[in-house]
Amino acid sequence: MKVSHAESYRDDGTPAEQSRRTFMVQATLALGGVIGLGIAIPVVTSLVPSRDALAAKWSPLSAQEFAQLEKATQEPIKVSFAVKDQDGYLPAATSDEFVWAIRADEATMRAKRPKLFSGPDKVDYPVVTMGFVIFSPICPHLGCRYDWRAELHKFVCPCHGSQYTNLGVHTAGPAQRGLDPLPLRERSGTAELTWIQYEQDVADRVVLSYEA
Repeated sequence: MKVSHAESYRDDGTPAEQSRRTFMVQATLALGGVIGLGIAIPVVTSLVPSRDALAAKWSPLSAQEFAQLEKATQEPIKVSFAVKDQDGYLPAATSDEFVWAIRADEATMRAKRPKLFSGPDKVDYPVVTMGFVIFSPICPHLGCRYDWRAELHKFVCPCHGSQYTNLGVHTAGPAQRGLDPLPLRERSGTAELTWIQYEQDVADRVVLSYEA
C-alpha cells in the first residue's frame, strides 16, 4: 500500500495568501520593535544621572575645619573636610577629603587668573569668598594629588611635574590649565564647600560631577 504524506507545507498558497502572510510577518516585527523600543527607552533613561543627581552638594565645615581655613595666608594651607556623597542611586555616604585654601582678594585673582572670570573657562560661582580661594587637590593634568612646596613657593605635582603658583597659575609641566577653584559659601553662620570633579587633560574646565 502506498502511503501519501501531507504536502501542504510545501504549497506557497495563492498570491493573496502570500501577501497576507508577508503582511503579518512585517506587522509582528514592527510591533516587536516598538515594544522593544518602549522598554529600552526607560531602561537607558534610568542609567543617565538626573539633573538633581549632578546638583551641587554643600558640605559644611566643622568648627575645627573652619579654624584650619582661617589659618590660610598667601601661603596655602590644606583643609580637611567631610564630603557628603549622594549619587542618586546609592544611600548617602560621607568620605574624608581635603582642599587647598589661600587668602586672596578678587582684584588680584582677576589680574592673575582672568579666564576664571570671563570667556569659555569662566566658572559659574564666586572664585573668592570671605577673602579665601579654595583649590581642588586634583592636578588638572591626569588626576594626581599635587602638594605645596614651601621652599619653591609653588604647587608641584609629583606624577608628571606640573607646577602652579600659590594662586593656581600653571607655570610648568604638561597640564593644560591652572588649578581648579571650588565653591565656598557662608550660610547661616557656617562655611560650606562643594566638591566638584572636572575633566582632566583638557584646556577648558568641564564639570564631570559634583560627587566625590
